[in-house]
Amino acid sequence: MAAVQTRSERALHRLAIAAVLVITLLFLAPIYWITSTAFKPRNLATTIPPTVIFEPEISPFVKLFTKRSQLRTAPAPEVYAAAPWWERLVFDGGEKVVRSGRGEVQLSGYPNRFMNSLIVAITSTVLAVGMGTFTAYGFSRFRVKGEADLLFFILSTRMLPPVVVAIPMFLMYRAVGLNDTHWGLIILYTAFNLSFSVWLMKGFIDEIPKEYEEAALVDGYTRLEAFFKIVLPEAATGIAATAVFCFITAWNEYAFALIMTNRRAQTAPPFIPSQVGSGLPDWTVIAAGTFLFLLPVAIFTFLLRNHLLRGMSFGAIRK
Repeated sequence: MAAVQTRSERALHRLAIAAVLVITLLFLAPIYWITSTAFKPRNLATTIPPTVIFEPEISPFVKLFTKRSQLRTAPAPEVYAAAPWWERLVFDGGEKVVRSGRGEVQLSGYPNRFMNSLIVAITSTVLAVGMGTFTAYGFSRFRVKGEADLLFFILSTRMLPPVVVAIPMFLMYRAVGLNDTHWGLIILYTAFNLSFSVWLMKGFIDEIPKEYEEAALVDGYTRLEAFFKIVLPEAATGIAATAVFCFITAWNEYAFALIMTNRRAQTAPPFIPSQVGSGLPDWTVIAAGTFLFLLPVAIFTFLLRNHLLRGMSFGAIRK
C-alpha cells in the first residue's frame, strides 16, 4: 500500500512539474516573440511559418529613434559610403533618415515618450506609496471613526476600470488646464494606485508589533520619530512590494495616457502602436520599442526581488 502511495505521489509531483513548465513557457513565449522580432530584418517579421533562426540586426532600434521616409531612388554610391554605419542600415531597408536643413538627424518621438513614462511612473509611485504608508499607519495604529466604511470607500476607487472614467476626467482636466501635462497623469496614477497602496501597506503595518513603538515612546521618541526609526525599517519589505506593483500599474497604463495626453506628456504605451513604416506597419520597430519598454520594469523588479518575495510572505506565519 505504501509503495502504491509513493508511486502516486511521484506521479503527481511529475505532473505538477510538467504543469509548471507548460505555464512558464506560455508566459515566456510572448516575451521571446517580442525580443526576437525586435532583432529581425523587416522581411522576416511576418513570414509564415515564422522564422526562428535568423541573423540578428539592430536596424529596428535605429529606425525607432529616428524619423524616416521612403527612398524613391537608391542613394548614390558616394553618399552611401559616406553615411554612418547605422544610417546605412536604414538605406538597406529602402528608407532614409530625415535630416533638418542644417543636416542634423531628426529624432523620433520615442525618446521623449519613454522619458515621460519614467517621470510619470516614478513620481506617481513615490507619491502613492508615501501617502499610502502614512494613511495605512493611521488606520493601523489609531481608532478611526467609521474605519471600515472609509477603507471600503478608498477601495471603491479601484472598482471602475479606467476607460469608464476617462471621458469625465478628460472634460474636467480640460476645464482646469491639466490636459496633456505630466502633473495631470501623475495625479491620476497616484489616485488610482493610492487605494491599493493603503490596503497593502495596512496589512504589513498591522503585522509590526505595537510594543516596538511603545518602547520607543517610553524612551523619549515622538510619535513621528518612532514612525520613521521603528516602523519604516520594519515595513521596508512591504514598501518595496507595494512600490513594484504601483510602478508596474503606472508604467503599463494605456487608457488614461491615450485619452488625456496628446504630445507633450504622452507616454510610451499609446505611442508604440503608432510606429508604422512606409505603407505597412513596421512590426520590427514596434517590437523594438516594446522590448526597450519592458526593460525598466524587469530591472526594477529584479533589483527588488528579495524584498518582493519577503513582502508577499510577510505576515503569513503568525506567532
